[in-house]
Amino acid sequence: MPIANLKDVLVPAMNNETAVAGFVVLGWEDARAFVEAAEEIGRPVILQAGPGCRAHTPLEVLAPMFRVLAETASVPVVAHLDHGYEVEDCLKAIDLGFTSVMFDGSKLPLEENIRLMQSIAANARPHGVSLEGEVGFVGYAEGAVSSGTKPEEAAQFAKESNADALAISVGNVHLQQEKAAVIDFELVRAIENVTNIPLVLHGGSGIPAKVRQKLAKETKICKFNIGTEVRMAFGQSLRKALNEDAQIFDRIQLLKQAEDSVKQAAKKVMKDLSLT
Repeated sequence: MPIANLKDVLVPAMNNETAVAGFVVLGWEDARAFVEAAEEIGRPVILQAGPGCRAHTPLEVLAPMFRVLAETASVPVVAHLDHGYEVEDCLKAIDLGFTSVMFDGSKLPLEENIRLMQSIAANARPHGVSLEGEVGFVGYAEGAVSSGTKPEEAAQFAKESNADALAISVGNVHLQQEKAAVIDFELVRAIENVTNIPLVLHGGSGIPAKVRQKLAKETKICKFNIGTEVRMAFGQSLRKALNEDAQIFDRIQLLKQAEDSVKQAAKKVMKDLSLT
């Protein structure tokens, strides 16, 4: 199937009261697991190269890896750069073949955030690349504190930035191991009432499954970023395999067991978001 961009999968999701999972990729095994999971339940999926992934594996390797998986898949697959903090990061990803980029200007003044998004859009549009931005700041568990999205700023950003999707801060937090996020539904409503593009929640692993379902069905939030949840499945499976057989040393054999666990965890997330 031809590789998809963010708009290709988020607009139908928004119209059909479902949501798409954006899975944080750390290597070949989990990327393949995410695509296989999507194929088995017939759902689109977004493969995301975040800062941690890019620090470990160059974009020059990640771009063709994502594209090979996407172009041989039976469902739509998006190759997405997550949290590009510099314009140059986003432009490089576009040149290498990513179909979607997120510029994270959440710590910048709103006007500068919009201006830089516009400059990226000028390069992205001719290549059919979609754009995600962020207004407000999504904090980190045991780290930086969140700053909630202001509806009036979200409205201005959605109108002027040329973004195809907008990440918002409404109680979601990055890197939560427990599903303890308390989502401000009133703030979500206020934001969606003044914007007309799909909304995104980072830190999706910390949001209870029932709340994710409700948000997917009843709001314009149609992309959830999922990282910690599947990383925990990977780590737990790998630890179990090592503890059960001290003689196993083959990397492929070990990672295959972990890959299967990641696939099952990903399937559960996607089934929840598709309300099936």
